Amino acid sequence: MSAALRHYMMITGCYWAFTLTDGAIRMLVVMYFHLIGYSPFEVAMLFLFYEAFGIVTNLVGGWLGSRIGLNITMHIGMGLQVIALSMLMVPDAWLTVVYVMFAQALSGIAKDLNKMSAKASIKMLVTDDDHETKLFKWIAVLTGSKNILKGVGFFLGALLLQLVEFRGALAILSIGLLVVLVISIVLLPSDLGKAKSKPKFKHIFSKSKKVNWLSAARFFLFGSRDVWFVVALPVYLYTEFKWNFMQVGGYLALWIIGYGIIQAFAPKLLKYSHHGKGPDGATAKTWAFILALVPAGIALALTLNMDLLLVLLFGLILFGIIFAINSSVHSYLIVAWSEHDKVAMNVGFYYMANAGGRLFGTLLSGWGYQTYGFTGCLWTSSIFILISALLATQLSAPEK
Repeated sequence: MSAALRHYMMITGCYWAFTLTDGAIRMLVVMYFHLIGYSPFEVAMLFLFYEAFGIVTNLVGGWLGSRIGLNITMHIGMGLQVIALSMLMVPDAWLTVVYVMFAQALSGIAKDLNKMSAKASIKMLVTDDDHETKLFKWIAVLTGSKNILKGVGFFLGALLLQLVEFRGALAILSIGLLVVLVISIVLLPSDLGKAKSKPKFKHIFSKSKKVNWLSAARFFLFGSRDVWFVVALPVYLYTEFKWNFMQVGGYLALWIIGYGIIQAFAPKLLKYSHHGKGPDGATAKTWAFILALVPAGIALALTLNMDLLLVLLFGLILFGIIFAINSSVHSYLIVAWSEHDKVAMNVGFYYMANAGGRLFGTLLSGWGYQTYGFTGCLWTSSIFILISALLATQLSAPEK
């Protein structure tokens, strides 16, 4: 096994472990705080700092990773997640909105340091002549497997909440992640991802038009998902259909697992796995326009009082498949369009836009559901995707 493949597997393993805790804590917070009387908008507000600090983290994290090494920023992220999990183990009287928002802020910083570090590291490990094909495959597998594990994390969070309650679940998650952190510190090289020349802080904003347009499209793409997924969907399933924690967590887990599987196999589905090149800007545009039809169709069907549960479950499966292809194409393009010395900073800038879209979508998920219901969240999702598709029309093919 080559050193590059060993390091890729170690990075992926760290990403997996972190993602399990990230998915679990999301489900734990949504369900537990809804259970103790928080309104949908208050639950959404708990994630305000989670997403807001992610914006700053991605912007600064890429610059920091270029200076000190991507493995170090990944380890910092894992350590912060352990602290964030531990902070929520306090008595209920301490769990005010402000306190939980601060704990979630640490978790958001941790998540985005980990994501940026893992994805940017892949660029450093792919140097073969067939780098476009291998890069698309490795990015797709990393991203897809991460979302499979995030789905498992949703299920794990719901299961632990039911079996060992809120604080017991947090203790199990924090101890497990701490063990993985210690192992990765020992096994990963210390200089992975360091730029040959130390980039200045003023260079954190991208000067590439393609990166800027792609980042703008990413903002609305991920806002379109979170506007219904973060708060509206789990609360809707819990209140409208009287599902219990395990049913809600299980369905969301299966949705994300399926979404991750599609991401991992995106190169084969798009037939980019054998002929030496990856997708381009036109691919991102086409699949975004296709995706925009899905939430609009679900919303229309719900408005016409068709079988609510059947339309919702199967419609969201279709959304997940097409959204996964969109996400894989975007994740490949940002890495493919970045030079080795600039990859950490470009990926950081790009995921800053991703975090911004998630923040906007999360807040709209709580407020929109409370004000306009689940159908209103779906129409908003469709509008966001159309904006993303229009922005993607500005993307040119990657430079050769």
